[in-house]
Amino acid sequence: MDWQPVSVLVVDDSALMRNLIGRMVEAEPDLRLAGKAMNGLFALQKLDKLDPDIIILDIEMPEMNGIQFLEERRRRRIDIPVVILSSLAQRGARVTMDALALGACDFIMKPSGSESEDLHVIAEQLTHMIRSYGRQYQNRRQMLRTGRGDGAAPPDEGGAAKSAVTQQRTGAAVERTASRTGDRPSAAEPAAARGAAGSAVHVAEETPVAAPQRAGALEALIAKRAKGRYATEPLEVLAIGISTGGPNALRKVFAGIAADLGIPVLVVQHMPAGFTEEFARSLDRVCPLEVREAHEGDLLRPGRVLIAPGNKHLSVERMPLGVVAHVGEEAAVNGHRPSVDVLFDAVAKVYGPRSMAVIMTGMGRDGAQNLGHIYSSGGITLGQDQATSIVYGMPKVAWEKGFVQLQVPLQEMAETINRLVREFR
Repeated sequence: MDWQPVSVLVVDDSALMRNLIGRMVEAEPDLRLAGKAMNGLFALQKLDKLDPDIIILDIEMPEMNGIQFLEERRRRRIDIPVVILSSLAQRGARVTMDALALGACDFIMKPSGSESEDLHVIAEQLTHMIRSYGRQYQNRRQMLRTGRGDGAAPPDEGGAAKSAVTQQRTGAAVERTASRTGDRPSAAEPAAARGAAGSAVHVAEETPVAAPQRAGALEALIAKRAKGRYATEPLEVLAIGISTGGPNALRKVFAGIAADLGIPVLVVQHMPAGFTEEFARSLDRVCPLEVREAHEGDLLRPGRVLIAPGNKHLSVERMPLGVVAHVGEEAAVNGHRPSVDVLFDAVAKVYGPRSMAVIMTGMGRDGAQNLGHIYSSGGITLGQDQATSIVYGMPKVAWEKGFVQLQVPLQEMAETINRLVREFR
């Protein structure tokens, strides 16, 4: 379709913040500032006239705050995506997680002012979110108008619209079904060389791979491992790396994860310090497994999910009594702490072929390189597909490097994980 600029409504009681966010939007040629509102009540009154593609929402406001706005949004069945502007305070973390549970699609830290040193970073992150969620919403509305989809339902508890949107949004969709034979190549070996060595690479049309084809690819992956050199190696750990779009994506995955998964789960979600403890608690409420923020020396146990603390790397080490978690403040990797690459590297060294790793929605390339370490050591590797990724960055890089065995839509990720763990316990 012929894309229109993504229109943005900024809702904040601070004139400084409204102007600051407004300037970030107006600096981008593919974005448009639809309007501003000083609280949730004014925002509701302006929605019909402004018709925004996305709302940037503060929490603390007079008359109608952000939580009250989200409650009214749900009551009125409004499906315009909302990104929360959150503060660093502990209460800000709790309220932000409440906002996500009420249907907000994501959150970003408020800049501290017009002279903030991290202003350019926040501007980049925010504009990426606006493009991704706004384009997704435009696509959904276009499908409704043309009758090419089932339409959009109101947001569910995790904030994801229950629509039939699976169309690739940018570029050619490339879907490969790996049926590699023989020993695994080195993770450092170029993907093109592996293809020449016998990999079966399937290039699809510019449409998503149909469910029967995906099911066939999963069955092929299971059959290949069952007959290969790692057939007797049980899966003992699941590692997940995720960034932009992650909070609600993880809510969806963990809500569908099997209660009897029977292996420990490690997660790196790029998130500021002070938020991951509340984030873990919010996931614990929807997940049948125990979810908690990781602490130094935590023992990895079956059925326990450990979330990397904000601003600390998460790694693992095998000790006499079992595998334990380490959290540290070493230098950032790929510009991130915690870094997915740090986790994946440690998991590959400790678990090797007994590991499964999933790389999901997110900006940049964190995790893509060291997913190759897990792949080359004999572990199973999955990536979220383009159609359901808010930002198809991290999984795209890993896919193009040849380190992802199977691309999976978000709505099928939990069951795919459950199935693979059942097959290879």
